[in-house]
Amino acid sequence: MSDLITSDVDLTPADAEWLHLLVGDWQVVSDLAFADLVLWVPTRDASFVAIAQARPSTGATVHYDDVVGTRPPEGQLPQLSKALTTREIHRAREPRWLGAYAVREEAIPVVHEGRAIAVLARQTNLGSGRTPSRLELNYVEAADDIVAMIARGEFPSPGAATGQRRGAPRVGDGLLRLNSEGEVLYASPNALSCFHRLGVIGPLVGRALVEITTDLIEHQPQTTVDEAMPLVVMGRAPWRTEIEASGVMLSLRALPLTEHGQRIGAVLLCRDVTELRRRERDLITKDATIREIHHRVKNNLQTVAALLRLQARRMNVPEAREALEEAMRRVATIALVHESLSQTLDEEVEFDDMVSRALRLAADVASADTHVRTVREGGFGLVPAQDATPLALVLTELVTNAVEHGFPGRPTGTVEIVAERSERSLKVVVRDDGVGLVDGKGPMSGLGTQIVNTLVSNELGGTIIWKDRDGGGTEVELEVRLRLGGK
Repeated sequence: MSDLITSDVDLTPADAEWLHLLVGDWQVVSDLAFADLVLWVPTRDASFVAIAQARPSTGATVHYDDVVGTRPPEGQLPQLSKALTTREIHRAREPRWLGAYAVREEAIPVVHEGRAIAVLARQTNLGSGRTPSRLELNYVEAADDIVAMIARGEFPSPGAATGQRRGAPRVGDGLLRLNSEGEVLYASPNALSCFHRLGVIGPLVGRALVEITTDLIEHQPQTTVDEAMPLVVMGRAPWRTEIEASGVMLSLRALPLTEHGQRIGAVLLCRDVTELRRRERDLITKDATIREIHHRVKNNLQTVAALLRLQARRMNVPEAREALEEAMRRVATIALVHESLSQTLDEEVEFDDMVSRALRLAADVASADTHVRTVREGGFGLVPAQDATPLALVLTELVTNAVEHGFPGRPTGTVEIVAERSERSLKVVVRDDGVGLVDGKGPMSGLGTQIVNTLVSNELGGTIIWKDRDGGGTEVELEVRLRLGGK
């Protein structure tokens, strides 16, 4: 839509934003009118181009093929031009035949700040040929009111919350028409069922909806009340709210109807979202439980690392002390992964920040007499939790052992980590400018080499290549396939 607006149309940014607001909220109009909607914008060559269209979910469509990006047929062009020029709604006197069915056409000027900037074509399929029901008549009357507001520049409402929480009510879920005082003029069968499930007894027509909802809430003392609810149920503001009573949750959305700035009534859409909200609460509870588990695992691992550190300090045998310190470092790395998981709702870890902390800590701990600089290039991105722990261990092991064994007798050194991420795979290269390979296995202890090889092949299902770096040092290249989505 934005590309079509900028290619062959002269519209200000404010006008373009107004059209975006209209398209973002016009499905309600299409469903109420049982009609296809096509938004035509004037072009520089005195014609029109279709930049958006909507099909009704309540009736048969007119356009089985998309018309976006096309020009109007010759027979429709005069009607569109007349509506744009006069800023009045024009309905064709005779239906236009499209194949085997007739189409009633109507051209509505889209007015913004007193100017007609586009034309909305409302096209109704007349193929059914039956007498409309009371529900359909009320739908169409509500659509006529909103269409008239579009022609006066009073719809859409810039403050309308069209993108709020999931479960937003639609026309087919339930509809009420209110007068200017908030009394119910009409309630669809679905709307009546929604309020009966909420605890309302008897009909709704002729009653003030705000009084009905107030009575319900007074019998639910522990229910939290949305401050916007009175304005919504009276149809005074284009907002959404939810009412909870008797274990039922009802989502409401108000569409105020105005005429030259004066409120004449409202259309209220309602939907029973009890099951949806229950599932959301269950998910929130499960997410909180998972985060708490990760937090407790992190605390337990940090306790284990602290115990290993205390035990290492008591050791008089250097080899035993070194083994305990290595075990402590590995446990601390796993704890760091669980700490990251405890701070997110997803079972994925933002690996870049976490690995930077882990590698910085590993280099500082391992380099007692050598100042080692760690350099990281590229990004790891989001890594699944089941891959994050072994990958963090592998990288920490590589950096630590390169620092410990790759720079004997040297005051400085550099370890470089390069990450190259694709959609599902990850390629990592760890380089150092140290002494190079030892026995063809890398400048590390036998246990470190065994841990890295085992984690890469068994846990990550990847490959690893050890080689001497040109000019001195070691280069370790590993490539793994990430298990995104649990696969």
